[in-house]
Amino acid sequence: MERFTLGENIHSELSIQKEKVRRIPICLIIPPSTFLADERVFPFLGPLKVAAELRKNGNSVEVLDLSGYGNFEEVVDQYVSNTDIRIFGLTATTPQIPAAGRVVERIRSRIHDAQIILGGPHATLVHTAMQEDLKVGSSGRGTEAFYRVEKIFDKLVIGDGETSIFYAIDPKNKNKVIDAGNLKSNLFMSKGTLENYSYPARDLIDLDTYHYSIDGKRAFSVIGQLGCPFECGFCGGRDSNVFRVARTRRPSDVVNEIEEVVKMSIKNGNPYEAVMFYDDELNVVPRALEDLCSELINLQGRLGFEMRFRGFVKAELFTSEQAKLMYKAGFRILLTGVESGSDEILNTMRKHTSRKINTQCIENAHNAGLKVKALMSIGHPGESEITIADSVEWVLKNKPDDVDWTIITQYPGSPYFDKSVYNEEKDAWLYTEPKTGNRLWSRSLDYLKEAEYYKGIPGEYTAYVWTDHLSSEMLVKFRDQAEKVTRENLKLSTIVSTIAQQFEHSMGQSRLPSNILKSSSK
Repeated sequence: MERFTLGENIHSELSIQKEKVRRIPICLIIPPSTFLADERVFPFLGPLKVAAELRKNGNSVEVLDLSGYGNFEEVVDQYVSNTDIRIFGLTATTPQIPAAGRVVERIRSRIHDAQIILGGPHATLVHTAMQEDLKVGSSGRGTEAFYRVEKIFDKLVIGDGETSIFYAIDPKNKNKVIDAGNLKSNLFMSKGTLENYSYPARDLIDLDTYHYSIDGKRAFSVIGQLGCPFECGFCGGRDSNVFRVARTRRPSDVVNEIEEVVKMSIKNGNPYEAVMFYDDELNVVPRALEDLCSELINLQGRLGFEMRFRGFVKAELFTSEQAKLMYKAGFRILLTGVESGSDEILNTMRKHTSRKINTQCIENAHNAGLKVKALMSIGHPGESEITIADSVEWVLKNKPDDVDWTIITQYPGSPYFDKSVYNEEKDAWLYTEPKTGNRLWSRSLDYLKEAEYYKGIPGEYTAYVWTDHLSSEMLVKFRDQAEKVTRENLKLSTIVSTIAQQFEHSMGQSRLPSNILKSSSK
């Protein structure tokens, strides 16, 4: 397989490469994720960071934001019928892949010489899973999942795209894989380099069509940290350097980005007063969290008004001192991956936590005035009616301020996926946790065709996994029951799905409206 990584003299090589491709226009496409209850909450920042680097280089960039559009294929048809662009870059999480595949079909039906690039989490995760197959000398489902996407895309960007995009869009670069996920490659965005890149080009999407609030204040999202060093078995990044190696930005740089966005929103007459931190865990580096809170306090002093913040914390690292400081800085809502109320299941998933630790996390937050959303999941190896009952009991006893229940899936790049072995008799894949011996079964899944395994809303869940104790159908039943009981007890409203938007077009319209399509050339 042809693969590209950058040599030792990165700066001169990169400068030359940027100059070579400067005149190449590109359209970046954000596919919908059809099984999200509401897609217009936060935009995907990854492609906007790539767009910012392209624009800084002088490339003409268009962003086609399809998030939340039910008739997105019509949008693509109209766009490609009226564009001269021949290079398209798609980002996709695994749940977005079915829609991404349909976008590719629409492009190729009208532009036969189109060059289509896939970046984002799914490309990285299936590449990781394929490499795990190679380590054991097998050709398993990771390899199969990788070759399915490799077949329909001209190039795959593995890892971060801020630098690798300049090699991916080069028509003279015949390498199929642009590997920025290799720690030995100079394309890998290592710790200490994140400040070298532009802030996301948020002006290339219609931010006003996205809606989210924290404590009643209009909010946007920021990423201050890449990677999570922990080893949870269900997490799609555990076997990938890109998602496993923690890389933090200086808190001052994160806050400078926040200040820039807030001031621009004030100028535009629709101010932001809140921020959602989409870092994996804000408290992975305690000193960095302290510095961030201090910077946020200073920011609010400069702006002259209070802001509100929300983010994720790791329960076993969360202290009462952190809670007090975060409240002082303006945090009001935290999210934490409790996952289970069963110590057996927590041990099986390698969570490095316990019922007691998760309880202490809730107490620390509540004592400081912070609210907590507990993220719960069922369907782990060894899951049974008893362990699910333990989880429900934990929620009812500890009373988090919000709760989310999901059925796990086996994402590529996760131990649950990568370490599964095919069982010919049952025509299923079996993961056995080495420490506990607990088992998880799953069926084969074509990610290009199926998205129902992901999230869903009450009444629309589908489980593609099962345990020795519970069938797929029973997992769905118990998930629904757990959600109903806990949300009623906590006096939370029922989760409802947001109806997908429809693009309304006029006959003869040559360009898409600005809420769907924006260009750096305007």
